[in-house]
Amino acid sequence: MTISRERVLSELQQIAVPGGGNLVSADLVRALSIENGTVRFVIEAADADAARAMAPVEAEAERRLRAIPGVEKVQIVMTAPAGPRRAPPAGAEVVARSGQGEPPPSLKIGRHPTPQAGPAPVSGVARILAIGSGKGGVGKSTLTSNLAVALARAGRRVGLLDADIYGPSQPRMLGLTGQRPTSEGDMIQPLHAHGVTVMSLGLMMKEGEAVVWRGPMLMGALQQMLGQVNWGELDVLLVDLPPGTGDVQLTLCQKAQVSGAIIVSTPQDVALIDARRAIDMFNKLKTPVLGLVENMSTYICPNCGHEAHLFGHGGVAAEAQQLGLPFLGEIPLNLEVRLAGDGGTPIAATDGPVSDAFTRLAQRLIGGGMA
Repeated sequence: MTISRERVLSELQQIAVPGGGNLVSADLVRALSIENGTVRFVIEAADADAARAMAPVEAEAERRLRAIPGVEKVQIVMTAPAGPRRAPPAGAEVVARSGQGEPPPSLKIGRHPTPQAGPAPVSGVARILAIGSGKGGVGKSTLTSNLAVALARAGRRVGLLDADIYGPSQPRMLGLTGQRPTSEGDMIQPLHAHGVTVMSLGLMMKEGEAVVWRGPMLMGALQQMLGQVNWGELDVLLVDLPPGTGDVQLTLCQKAQVSGAIIVSTPQDVALIDARRAIDMFNKLKTPVLGLVENMSTYICPNCGHEAHLFGHGGVAAEAQQLGLPFLGEIPLNLEVRLAGDGGTPIAATDGPVSDAFTRLAQRLIGGGMA
């Protein structure tokens, strides 16, 4: 049985919220999707107290939507800035080291994760977007850095957490190689580049130094970089995930209130197979998938202007349509993207056709209330 978006919104309009109005009129619903009998959306509260007061609203929304014929599952994520952080427990196992022989921050990274009741918001952060792919080699990290810069140029307050702990590349792509964060007590002060607030384990190690950690230490490190970094007030925090569907992805969705996930893929079938796995993982973790992006979509020869589709074309758009998910846009394959990333100035920080593609993607997210 087909479940219409209008029917879902009609039910949500019947649910009053504290302060007056309803879920729809108060503009609290984000990333609504309907797929195979599952209704997913985000309730975006103003702050942590408002989120707590909205608990009965969330319960009523789930009750009403489950009563719609054809609805088999309802997945609701509540997101809001958090209150003051608590100091973390001691017992870290690996000391973060600087790259140039200077004293490192006093914070130790790599302890085992600490107990937590459930997903929690990150203080000062309005939305958390996970950028995943299910596999490596599709340009996810490059897309994340450029998207962050494009959002910043559009006036959003943006943070970027490099959660690819085994292969942190954001310091190089954002021009922060050799720079180190400072600390104040148990809190790390992140760095800033191109209008983006940045934290990466790569900032606390020598470039090229390997991280040889088991899963629990990875999980603890991510928990620390979420909760022990002074992110400030952000409209959106982008999380650059590692390839695969493992410990880091699981920890992020279990420890943080993730507003949604964006899936990056190239057009060919092999990449799409892994993209489907990433989507299935986020579904199992009850994290809304906000849409898909096709990277390396089109190559235009700089000499003759011929357009070629080296990895195929349109595969991600077709996959999004088949899955009932939004298609967020295409990013071309261009040598300048690689050169700009290696040089530490993402191409989105410049002007030109490729930068415009990232601008369109950023505007799509902003216009959809996702960033």
